[in-house]
Amino acid sequence: MSALVEVPAPGIQHAAEAATKTIVTVAHGDGIGPEIMQATLRVLDAAGAALEYEPIELGERIYLRGVTAGIEQEAWDSIRRNRVLLKAPITTPQGSGYKSLNVTLRKALGLYANVRPAVAYSPFVHTRHPGMNVVIIRENEEDLYGGIEHQQTDEVVQCLKLVSRPGCERIIRYAFDYARRNGRKKITCMTKDNIMKKTDGLFHKVFDEVAVEYPEIHSEHMIIDIGAARLADSPEMFDVVVTLNLYGDIISDIAAQVAGSVGLAPSANIGESAAMFEAIHGSAPQIAGQGIANPSGLLLSAVMMLVHVGKPSVAEVIHNAWLRTIEDGIHTADIYTEGVSRKKVGTQEFAAAVIERLGMEPNTLVPVRYRETVSTLVEAKLATAASRDISMTKELVGVDVFVHWKGSDAQELARNLKLAETATIPLEMITNRGAKVWPNGLPETYCTDHWRCRFHAASGEAVDPRQVFKLLEQLHERGIECVKTENLYTFDGKPAYSLGQGQ
Repeated sequence: MSALVEVPAPGIQHAAEAATKTIVTVAHGDGIGPEIMQATLRVLDAAGAALEYEPIELGERIYLRGVTAGIEQEAWDSIRRNRVLLKAPITTPQGSGYKSLNVTLRKALGLYANVRPAVAYSPFVHTRHPGMNVVIIRENEEDLYGGIEHQQTDEVVQCLKLVSRPGCERIIRYAFDYARRNGRKKITCMTKDNIMKKTDGLFHKVFDEVAVEYPEIHSEHMIIDIGAARLADSPEMFDVVVTLNLYGDIISDIAAQVAGSVGLAPSANIGESAAMFEAIHGSAPQIAGQGIANPSGLLLSAVMMLVHVGKPSVAEVIHNAWLRTIEDGIHTADIYTEGVSRKKVGTQEFAAAVIERLGMEPNTLVPVRYRETVSTLVEAKLATAASRDISMTKELVGVDVFVHWKGSDAQELARNLKLAETATIPLEMITNRGAKVWPNGLPETYCTDHWRCRFHAASGEAVDPRQVFKLLEQLHERGIECVKTENLYTFDGKPAYSLGQGQ
């Protein structure tokens, strides 16, 4: 069975599709990338996909030229011109100073929706869950993947988790539209909003708001830890999962491995003006050049690309030939199993086997049927059309001042802080790594040199921002080092900041 696009009606005629040549940008990548890309393009050409490839260079060689982004202007121009990128895995050099190019591409191009199907191909590929057919839809731009990190004290570093209402609504609405178009019956939202009540809480809240617009689709919410455990143990419980960036990255790999192999898993990254298709596995430099890598993840990503660019019949032919190859036991080493597999092959030999089976369909596995469909690009635009303009009354009621202080006695720190407080915003609380240590802290709480000191209007009324500036000046005069501040706001009268643990 296939989870890439399940559609009951036949697609447009193969010949009509082939008459229209489509230019796509292609990046051969690093490690095993060039090998699996060569195999993939061979299959596309043999199937008559009528694609023209515009090659670009990304990744390790660009990094090592001193371009810390891993991509040069000519490559950006190609991707933006053609609006479709088929990308093999790339290598990010070890060490500081190098940002993930995958994240850069997704964010710079606005590829907010990451679609990762996880399908079992039992009994031909080993899995404990032969009926598994799950699609993970992951928010692709926000969350901790903003990559905004700072060292603030000798002992403490931070990473900012950014979640926006428009970002939540876009991906959640996209997930429901995907389910509706592909006959999926249930969507599970996964967050950790029992702990991160503001960020993950917003994602859950928007999910509940959007769900009511799709009454035919069953919706549910799970905390991510038990959700991931159930996905690993009982994936048949799930149909479509929508979640935030980090969680989606993790559980999509779990799902792929549970289904049979990460090496078989494709993905699409969809935005309003561009799309990128890539296997979810890495560049595997340890086996590069040996000719043994499995090209299936990239090939199935190319199948998703063909549907996206309006060539569903070609996608159907290739996908069914791939299924027949798997069914015939022609397997690369990563999925080869004695007694099940018939022949162990290398990268190019596997591609040749798929080419030999073009026009065939599997006998045991369920053949795919793609329909003539709107592009995923159009779906992305539809998904953003209903974004709401929400205006709320915002008032400043205090400030969290983060202090670098090497002492260990919260009482001593509080005494110093209170000497600098203002009448308008007195000291209310001190936490260390989120746990309240003043007032009435516990001596067992371990403290680092990074302290959150909350100054809050006792009356709960709005504070003049100049009072915050005055407070910071008085703290400085007392020799207290402020490494960061976060203003405390209410929105429509409701606190928009978390309590301290134990507060």
